Amino acid sequence: MSSNKSVVPSAREALNKFKMEAANEVGVNLKQGYNGDLTSKQAGSVGGQMVKKMIEAYENGMK
Repeated sequence: MSSNKSVVPSAREALNKFKMEAANEVGVNLKQGYNGDLTSKQAGSVGGQMVKKMIEAYENGMK
């Protein structure tokens, strides 16, 4: 099975929306499609914000 294929097509759309929201929160301007021109710092900021939001959601779900 290819790792690039979503088992649930709507999951890819939801993840992209989540990524765009996280990028907006840290002030990184993402565009649809290729974003290879981002610096490592910018990409790391987006990924870090996504993880932070996932942890917060998990912790809120436990309460």
